[in-house]
Amino acid sequence: MFLTNQDMVELAEWRQQLHRMPELSGAEVETARAVQAFVAATGADRIVTGIGGNGVAAIYEGEEPGPTVLFRAELDGLPIAEISDIPHRSTIAGRGHMCGHDGHMATLAALARGLGRRRPQRGRAVLLFQPAEEDGSGAAAVTADPKFREIAPDFAFALHNLPGIPLGHAALVDGPVNCASRGMRVTFAGKTAHASMPETGVSPMNAVAGLMPALTALGSGGPIDDTFAMVTVTHARMGEPAFGIAPAHAEVWATLRTLTDARMDALRARAEQLAESAAGDCGLGVEIDYHDVFRHCENAPAAVGHLHRALEAEGVPCDRGFPPLRASEDFGRFGDHAPSAMFFLGAGETHPSLHNPDYDFPDHLIGIGARVFMRTLRDLLG
Repeated sequence: MFLTNQDMVELAEWRQQLHRMPELSGAEVETARAVQAFVAATGADRIVTGIGGNGVAAIYEGEEPGPTVLFRAELDGLPIAEISDIPHRSTIAGRGHMCGHDGHMATLAALARGLGRRRPQRGRAVLLFQPAEEDGSGAAAVTADPKFREIAPDFAFALHNLPGIPLGHAALVDGPVNCASRGMRVTFAGKTAHASMPETGVSPMNAVAGLMPALTALGSGGPIDDTFAMVTVTHARMGEPAFGIAPAHAEVWATLRTLTDARMDALRARAEQLAESAAGDCGLGVEIDYHDVFRHCENAPAAVGHLHRALEAEGVPCDRGFPPLRASEDFGRFGDHAPSAMFFLGAGETHPSLHNPDYDFPDHLIGIGARVFMRTLRDLLG
């Protein structure tokens, strides 16, 4: 183990400090500053800031030429109010690190400590703290940034904690690991009327009432195979909060999911057809736009092999038959630039689920994740 007991205490304290100050996607200014200060203290050879927005990349150079190996963590929290009574609970109303990104950052911070004490023999290690993962925009912004072309990784790795599997156990598979998803917003436009004379207006009520079950009927989940599809209505609103007005305006929000990007186009076309048909039947105008667009995340076999050997070497139990997750993750964007892989690290079988208001990252995982990453790095770079 390359970390001391004192390191572990300090890393847990640092993680808990991040937990107290969650910032939302694209607004991770103070979080980025905290990361920059931490990696600077380890003596990183170069620190790239402002990558893809608020991203920070710490670079540690080896003595000899060799590949560039990138490890990624996420900076952002969520617009979820924390309900736990832990001493380090969020101090910002309505916001929380309910996905464990604070713990992922602490895992990379542990790696930074180790690299500060002993550089790789060859190549470069890059610790990337990525903004805006939760809305799907961060990885795209990072990889489109000219600063990323200077990094040009040969491999990219990440981890995500996962409640529901035993604490400290891992799950790692080849191929798709996270579904593609996108948020679809359907906006209907009609004509208001007096509530006593609704026939003189054009109401979106019937269109909304019919569209919501029709959308969810397009896909209700089931086994996550090539045919997997799921549509979840997440929000709807209609008109003004008034009793005297028959409404003219309505919105329906839904999240579309498929296992792969290739299947998403077909699901999107069917959903759009339903929305346009509902509008036409009721004499409404309709607009459709998309938000929080995630491509599916796929593990490259070559990168999986490096992680699997590291897990074995570190004695971390690993499930190689784990199915892909319904949840989305924008790490898949890095696969366009280098063989990449993400593994899941168990947060405990009864631990509160991700995005639950009482979730908190288990500090015990910091050391496990850092050991696996360091072993992967040393195997590749010496």
